[in-house]
Amino acid sequence: MNLPFSYQQKLKIAILLFCIMVCTIFIRILEDKNLKNVSIAFSSMYNDRLIPATDLFQISEHLNAKRQLLGSYFYTLEKSCISSSTLAALEKHNNSIDHLLKKYEETFLVSSEKKNLHALKTKLHNNNRFEVSLILSTTDALSEKLRTDHYLDQQNSYAEILKSLSTLTKIQSKVGEELVKDSQKIMRGTELYSTIQFILAITIGILIVSILSTSNLIKIRNEKFNVN
Repeated sequence: MNLPFSYQQKLKIAILLFCIMVCTIFIRILEDKNLKNVSIAFSSMYNDRLIPATDLFQISEHLNAKRQLLGSYFYTLEKSCISSSTLAALEKHNNSIDHLLKKYEETFLVSSEKKNLHALKTKLHNNNRFEVSLILSTTDALSEKLRTDHYLDQQNSYAEILKSLSTLTKIQSKVGEELVKDSQKIMRGTELYSTIQFILAITIGILIVSILSTSNLIKIRNEKFNVN
């Protein structure tokens, strides 16, 4: 009578242990997925947010350098003597800006970034034209008012570009905050999985004790039966 009972109990425990094993494997798969997502999030934080933010800062530095360069040129008396060197210096800054923009375009961009980046490139293109016009106006026999108008247009162009850079920087910050929040959610999920695994481990321990207790009880009953 004891043998069928023992078999049924062990079968139930074996099925329960199998279910726990399946749950443990499934949780392990989810943990690996979470760790992969965290790794992707941190990689994106560095490659798509931190580095591009640094590139945007460098673009603003080149822009300020060009602004100072043209300001010095505009108020220099012998402009015809330094126009070629000024154009060469501006071209060097423009090439550096183009290189940084190309790097920026290769990163992951959200829709608002793409829109603002397109506007920035348009403004930079127009700005380059303004720079050449300003230098040509100072070397040509134009009125002082016209030359001043060119200079003011150039300064307004710089101001618009800086606004676009500021907008892109804010987008970088916002998307970075979203990545941090997503990473925190993933880590909370991982902590939950760890808690479940801990509970399953305790359950396995209880089942092992139950199996040993059942085996000892059956053994004692068998010994009493043999004695009788």
